[in-house]
Amino acid sequence: MFKNTKDLTLFFARLLDEKKAKDTVILDINKISFVADYFIITTAQSPAHLKTLLKNILERSVDKGIKRNIRCEGNPQTGWVLIDCGDVVIHIFSENKRNYYNLEYIWQEAKKISL
Repeated sequence: MFKNTKDLTLFFARLLDEKKAKDTVILDINKISFVADYFIITTAQSPAHLKTLLKNILERSVDKGIKRNIRCEGNPQTGWVLIDCGDVVIHIFSENKRNYYNLEYIWQEAKKISL
């Protein structure tokens, strides 16, 4: 299946990419945080798009047999959904919320991983 957490992270990022998520960034926070190993931060074009991105992550995780206790916080209507996959945390934002919270700045010490 997945050799390591980085492979799983890249799988999730590709799922977002295939549904046209915008400006996806992967941050390796392993050495600077105990919260997770990786953050994925991306932008949805609308609440409906955000819902589609969330649904794709959840459905394809089941299809791939990913046996993690995946938890979600937030709501597509609020402009921010967090998907906690254990060692990987996915943040899907509206453009306004992404600019407001500016997680890339907060986690600027993290290493960026290329998709």
